[in-house]
Amino acid sequence: MGDVRRRSAVALGITALVAPLTLALGAAPAQGASCTTQAGPYQKQVEKFLGRPVDGKQSATDCKAIKAFQTKHGISPNIGYAGSVTWGVMDLMQKQKAVGKTPNKDGKCPVNKGRIACVNLTLQLSWIQDGDKLVYGPVPVRTGRDGYETRTGLKKIYWRNIDHVSSIYHVPMPYAQFFDGGQAFHSVGVSMWNPPGSHGCTNMTKTDAKKYWSLLKKGDDVFVYGRKPGT
Repeated sequence: MGDVRRRSAVALGITALVAPLTLALGAAPAQGASCTTQAGPYQKQVEKFLGRPVDGKQSATDCKAIKAFQTKHGISPNIGYAGSVTWGVMDLMQKQKAVGKTPNKDGKCPVNKGRIACVNLTLQLSWIQDGDKLVYGPVPVRTGRDGYETRTGLKKIYWRNIDHVSSIYHVPMPYAQFFDGGQAFHSVGVSMWNPPGSHGCTNMTKTDAKKYWSLLKKGDDVFVYGRKPGT
């Protein structure tokens, strides 16, 4: 019984330490474990993105809409709080949409290499071009998170494996096309906007990964540039 009391006291002590730390880190307050009643720092921007009335005040309907967006894209905690991570995803979506069909407008991806797969880390977009002609894309991608950044520079596809399984993380990597060490294009089953990102690979939807598989071959160039937000 004494052991039980001691364990309870330790647990309470840990809770007492963790609670103020959580508040100090600015965690979003939640109502129960489902929906927060508090407006977030990006409330108006998030409301506008979701087509909600823009008043900067959290309502039950606002929370439901924000929570649904967070759940769809794997944003945690999914409690309907309009915080920096949620707004960051929405802002990136808007920037990606604004690119339209001119992803290489800035001319940063080489146009003198023939067929080449381009990856813009800043906008989390990829496309295939042949000279200055757009062949496919742009499509949203999910590149390396902080500490596992997708490496920049000019590379070549050196190995392809349609049914690859990672020997490091032991997860499937369908339609894998390797271009830099263990970094490759391949499909995943999560949202392309799922934070914080991959372990270095350029993740794609199954549809886009299959298309890249059909359009690219061993020896084709890949050019990665920019910097992923948050890295």
